[in-house]
Amino acid sequence: MCELLAMSSSQPTRLTFSLRALAARGSLTSSTHDGWGVAFYQGPDVALFREPAAAADSALVRHLESHGPPTQLAVSHIRHATRGGVSLANTQPFVRELGGRTHVFAHNGDLPGIYRGDAWALGRHRPVGQTDSEHAFCALLSRLSALWHGSNVPPLDARRSALATFAADLRALGPANFLYADGDALFAHGHRRLQPALGRAEPPGLWCLRRECASVAAGADDLAGVSVGTSARSAVLLASVPLSAEAWRPLAEGELLVARSGEFVAVAQQ
Repeated sequence: MCELLAMSSSQPTRLTFSLRALAARGSLTSSTHDGWGVAFYQGPDVALFREPAAAADSALVRHLESHGPPTQLAVSHIRHATRGGVSLANTQPFVRELGGRTHVFAHNGDLPGIYRGDAWALGRHRPVGQTDSEHAFCALLSRLSALWHGSNVPPLDARRSALATFAADLRALGPANFLYADGDALFAHGHRRLQPALGRAEPPGLWCLRRECASVAAGADDLAGVSVGTSARSAVLLASVPLSAEAWRPLAEGELLVARSGEFVAVAQQ
């Protein structure tokens, strides 16, 4: 199974324990050893790191734990290959430019019908690799292109409405757990995921946690793996499975969350 992780923080922050915990799930002894990647937003652009190899054995992952760029928004993925070979081109998260910003997408699931039908037609963005996830991302950007035609960030409710329709269409194809970010907000959609105890795909597909981080010594880490500075801040974490003993909440089947600057955002559904 692929593993997803995202963070939205009120202030620039480093991923520590969460990245390490996710990487441990991408070891050679697990099924998720076909690649890993993480995108750290720096304003409208991202610092992207990816390898088509096991994350738990990666010197680059260990380097990022101590030297990764502070960020308010990050998206990460551990890959279990089901479509497309083990290669950099097939390693998530995927990134593309739209409206003068870098957009990031990571998906967990299998979408066998993604190559058929007008709903998944591609615009100017085309897949570089062979995964159904990348095709879905390119189709999403085609849908969003009308919103991102100007120089301003589109209204959040319009973006959420487009993502909700996309998520509903994606669920009709197969498991549709995904993370999407546009540099302003983080969108997380939970669906179904293979539950080993049951032997079949069932909810939850994602879990969420919001942390209020009290002021502590600079450089200390909270239990959720967010490096805490000298001033109070909030952080939202999304992950395929809980990464700590804290009270993570499972996303309901088909739930779409929006986070911005370490807070969940309530947006009216159109």
